[in-house]
Amino acid sequence: MRARHRWLVTGTAAGALALLPGTAFAWGTPGASNGGKKETSGTRDGSTLVSKVVYSGSTSGARGGGDGRGALQPVGDWSPPACWYEPRSAEQFRDYVEGVYEETINTPGQHSYAKQSVGMFRDDYKDGTYKNYNLDKKDEGSFWVAVRDEDRRMEPEAQACDKPPFWVENGDPVPAENAVTPEVLAELAYNRVRLPAVEVTLRPEAATKVNLPTWAWLDRTRFTETSVTASIAVGGLNIQATTTARPVSLRLEPGTPDAETYPASGECTIDADGSIGEPYAQGKADLTPPCGLKYLRSSDNGTFTLRATITWDISWTGTGGAGGDLPDGTFGNDQAVTVQEIQAVNR
Repeated sequence: MRARHRWLVTGTAAGALALLPGTAFAWGTPGASNGGKKETSGTRDGSTLVSKVVYSGSTSGARGGGDGRGALQPVGDWSPPACWYEPRSAEQFRDYVEGVYEETINTPGQHSYAKQSVGMFRDDYKDGTYKNYNLDKKDEGSFWVAVRDEDRRMEPEAQACDKPPFWVENGDPVPAENAVTPEVLAELAYNRVRLPAVEVTLRPEAATKVNLPTWAWLDRTRFTETSVTASIAVGGLNIQATTTARPVSLRLEPGTPDAETYPASGECTIDADGSIGEPYAQGKADLTPPCGLKYLRSSDNGTFTLRATITWDISWTGTGGAGGDLPDGTFGNDQAVTVQEIQAVNR
């Protein structure tokens, strides 16, 4: 029986893909709903096998899209998986390997080492460790392959799933960390939640005054519960998980140390009715706002940069009644604030 190797699908000078030993076997991008490559025949797209995870809900394309919405930033040093493992049927795996092999050896000017590497990889699954891609027992299990989040492909974490494709019998545990489960799906969905831009309403609106309390609040109709569902159905696996973000507080950072916040912590908690802060109304000029700030000096001819950040509580539920909590996330925006001196009128 031949020794197992680790491989990487990588570009060559000729533009084809080769399988190089000694590194991770990369399997392409997330599903089309998050900006990844679209599935074609359900097996291959060009020379990469795409992820089968599908996202739905409050997700709006790739990270950092131009619609004013943004991604959760986890609190602390936790982050969703940059790579994970998914199953493939014997036929899907065969079609992928044969396709890469044919493309590599038939590309004019392809390096001999690339042809040799892809040939060795193919032989291992066709007539080596495995026999004819396990097609004779295709209903008894699946090949599990490493995939990565293409938006994070340059991060070291994206190379952590370095096991070559391996066979798992139906019902057996998958011997790999980050093998796709409802919890892993929930973590992937976390990375796809898109939140509305955080722009607080201020009064006074056009320009505030030195030492004048400025009221701040958020439209509760925009900052409501937000969810993304991640699901995968391939081979005998059909699971899903929904990750839900709920706003809990608004943090105000005035952009200068010469300012005070209300409350003093700068953290405005969400009210029972889902609102944050209280709209200013006539007759409240002498009251202290429940959420707001006061600048102690003018911005001269410029502006101060007010940073408004929402903290979101994150939970998930999934197939089989699974569920739990994930780390809190934040998302914020900057907005310019003009602060003027109060002009005294001498008579």
